[in-house]
Order: sequence, then C-alpha cells, then structure tokens
Amino acid sequence: MERLTQIDKAWTLAINGLHTPFTDGMWVLFSGKTVWIPLYLLVIALIIWRLGWRKGLIMILTTVLCILCVDQFANLIKASAQRLRPGCDPEMMERGLYVLIPSGAGSYGFFSAHAGNALAFAVCTIKGLSFADNACQRPWKGLHSLYSFLITVWALMVGASRIFVGKHFLGDVLVGFTVGLIFASILCGIVGKLFDSRASKSTLAS
Repeated sequence: MERLTQIDKAWTLAINGLHTPFTDGMWVLFSGKTVWIPLYLLVIALIIWRLGWRKGLIMILTTVLCILCVDQFANLIKASAQRLRPGCDPEMMERGLYVLIPSGAGSYGFFSAHAGNALAFAVCTIKGLSFADNACQRPWKGLHSLYSFLITVWALMVGASRIFVGKHFLGDVLVGFTVGLIFASILCGIVGKLFDSRASKSTLAS
C-alpha cells in the first residue's frame, strides 16, 4: 500500500509540474463551480428539446440524483479514509507541489467529488440524449457523437484541473471518475428500462 501511495505521489507531482503561467488560469477555470452554470443550463435546454418535458425532466432529475449520490459518497469516504490533500501534505509541499487553489478548511481529499460529478454529468447526459425517439437518425446521430466527445473532454479536463491546482492526487481523480461512471451507469440503466417499459406499453395499447 505504501508503494502504491508513493507511486501516486510521484505521478501527481509529475503532472502538477507540467503547469505553465499560460495554462494556470485555464486550470483554475476548469476547477470552478459557478462558472459552468451556463453550460448546465444549456445542456438542460438541450435535453428538454430532444426528449420533451416528461422524459427530459426524468433525465434531469436522474442526473441531479446521480451527482448528489457521488457527492455524498465522496464526503463519506473522505471522512473515513482521511487522506490529506496534496496541498496539506508536508511531503508533497517539500517536493515542490505547485498550488493554485489553497485547500482551506477541507483538508481531506480522497476521492475527488469534482471528478466524479463531472463524469457523472457527462455520462448521464450522453445516455439521456440517446433516449430521444429519433436518436439514431441523421443529422442527430452526428450531433450526439460531437456532444459526447466534447462533454467527455470537458469532464476529463475538470478532473485534470484538480491535480494542476494542487487539490487532489491522481489517484483521487481516477477513483472519482470510476465512482461517477458506476453511479451514472446504474441510474441511467434503471431509467432506460423505465423508458423501454413505457414504450412497450404504449405500443401494445395502440
């Protein structure tokens, strides 16, 4: 376990050390929360437009529930694991960790809720938009592929930013991505079966 921890620290320092004055502002931006509210509103509008009010609302609530689950699970694990954030770890600071955002009151960082929430949002919305009635038709299929690529890149950038600003270890981010993916896959799978069930009943009724 100690060897794994040291490897994690080494990789974190290697990635964190790639910072430049030019990219510092970008990483702080990606680590922000309120700055992405316009993106969330745009995606909500897209989901309503593609799925309609009923399906769209279900998908939006599913996404919100998924993010809440990831966030609360992260808080639970942080309290249990009590692993210091890189910026609170004396060894990491001595080895030259570059900190853009001070850790503040929250000194524990395993795992990254930022990374988990970002990937959960990406997966839920990608899967949700695939539930549109004409999702397989052109040109929507191409637009959905483009959205999937862009929102996934956004989520990965959010996760990477947590390493660059000095808030999380690489392991924190990777575990966060994994947890976000698991929760999103489970909840979207349930919603997908619900939509399929309703569609089957509607077909039989007609």
